[in-house]
Amino acid sequence: MATPLSASRLVKALRDEGLEVREYRNWRSHSRNHKGPWGPVHGVMIHHTVTRGTGHTVELCYEGHSTLPGPLCHGVIDKEGVVHMVGNGRANHAGLGDGDVLRAVIAERPLPDDNEADTDGNRYFYGFECVNLGDGKDPWPEAQKLAIEKASAAICRAHGWNEKSVIGHREWQPGKVDPRGFSMDTMRSRVAKRLGRKPDGPAEPAPKPPARYEPFPGADFFRPGRTSRIITAMGERLVAEGCGRYEVGPGPEWTEADRKSYAAWQRKLGYSGKDADGIPGRTSWEKLRVPNV
Repeated sequence: MATPLSASRLVKALRDEGLEVREYRNWRSHSRNHKGPWGPVHGVMIHHTVTRGTGHTVELCYEGHSTLPGPLCHGVIDKEGVVHMVGNGRANHAGLGDGDVLRAVIAERPLPDDNEADTDGNRYFYGFECVNLGDGKDPWPEAQKLAIEKASAAICRAHGWNEKSVIGHREWQPGKVDPRGFSMDTMRSRVAKRLGRKPDGPAEPAPKPPARYEPFPGADFFRPGRTSRIITAMGERLVAEGCGRYEVGPGPEWTEADRKSYAAWQRKLGYSGKDADGIPGRTSWEKLRVPNV
């Protein structure tokens, strides 16, 4: 039985393995622990996101959506090999899977076929979502595969596990196909080789982005059904700039009132026509200075 690593120990293990780690918002206290137990932990599960774009994906995995609240994993691995931490504790990533697979992971022996969904995987597995469309065509850059290898090895090393403690979602839950585009057997071989030598040592820390304002989350972020505290903060800034077009105060869900308010902000900046359609762009967003939430 293994006690889950604390947030600090997890980050240290990842960085000691040579990974660049970025801590997203309040990830250290962000979990689903109120919905069920977290631990003992027995392995690492790898997923693909079916999304493109780092900013949008990290936000989605932190927030979740209306039918599956976040966090949706513990870390997001982008195509450049950076690990973005979004959750610490129980996360909605594994779902129900095969208890025979769990027993094989615990015993560190070859996996049986997953043909049942009778065991809560969110309790027992660390989860990493990897930015990829999962269509079999979207490439997996070597930097990203190396980061998957390092992240898996870091956790295995911290707990004294071997490579058989690393599985793909498709090996756990019947009907799942992720991660699609590389072999989990090959990845486990890579993890085994890495565990046979010393870790690479801490990577040079990347310059920290300013934490005062929210970075631009991408235009695709602003669509009907999106709910986020970022949208509330944006609306409050629009009101402060005299551009609010709300009958009721700004809220977390993206609505037509948000679009009209943002269009007013774009016009205030001098945009017109299709450039003032109410969908945030990077330049206008940075000028709005939405406080970090």
